[in-house]
Amino acid sequence: MTPRLRFWLVTAAAAGTSALTASMGVWQLSRADQKRTLDAQIIQRSSLPPLDAPALLAAQDHDGQLQRRVALRGRWMPAASVFLDNRPMAGRSGFILVTPLKLSGQPQAVLVQRGWVPRDFQDRNRVPEVPTTPDEIEIEGRLAPPPSRLFDFGAVESGRIRQNLTIDTVVRETGVPMPVVSVLQTGASAEGLLREWPRFEADVHKHLGYAAQWFAMSALCAGLYAWFQLISPRRRRSSHGPDPR
Repeated sequence: MTPRLRFWLVTAAAAGTSALTASMGVWQLSRADQKRTLDAQIIQRSSLPPLDAPALLAAQDHDGQLQRRVALRGRWMPAASVFLDNRPMAGRSGFILVTPLKLSGQPQAVLVQRGWVPRDFQDRNRVPEVPTTPDEIEIEGRLAPPPSRLFDFGAVESGRIRQNLTIDTVVRETGVPMPVVSVLQTGASAEGLLREWPRFEADVHKHLGYAAQWFAMSALCAGLYAWFQLISPRRRRSSHGPDPR
C-alpha cells in the first residue's frame, strides 16, 4: 500500500467516524427536545378540564388525549376484574387491579386501573377481596395507554391473575365495546388499593450527557487525525529535512 493510498484511507475512516459520532450527538439532542415537547404537552393536557364520558367516547385521537383528567360515572363490572401480576409500586411487588367501568347512559365501558395491592407471599394464587360496590359511582383519573405488556410466552391467559391483558381480550370476554385506552384512577388510597402512579418526567439531562460524550468522541477522533496525519508529519519534516522516500 502506497503512503498516499494509506493517507486517504485513514482520512476517510477518520472523517466517517467523526461524522457518525457527531450525528449520534445530534440525535441525542433531538431526543431531549422530543421529551421537552412531550413534557410540555402533558402539563398542558393535565391543566384542561376533565373529560366526561361523551367527550371521551367522541374523541377520534385517544393518543392525543393521554394524561388528560377524566370524571366518569358508571357501574363496576366486577366479574371482569383481573389482577395483573408482577406490577411493582413504591418498591414493593404486587398486583394492579383492573376492572371495566360500564359508563352511565352509554353502551360502552372503559378499562380502569383501580390501584395496587401487595402480593401474598404465603399463597401466590391468593388475591385480596377488594370491596366493589354495585351502585353507580363517579371516579376521577387520567387517561393512559392500555396496561403495559410484560414478557410472556404467548400462552392464552384466563382467570383472575394474569401477566397481561389487552382491551380486545376484555371486549371479547365481556361483549361490551371499549375505547383503546385505560384510566388510571386517582385520589386517596381506598378499598385497600394504593394509587401512587408514576408520572412522566422528561429526563433530558441523560440525553444531554450522552450528546456531550458523542461530541467529545467526535472531537477526539478529529484531533487524533489532525495530530498524527497532519501536524506530527510536518513537524518531523521540519526537524529532519525532507523524507528521503
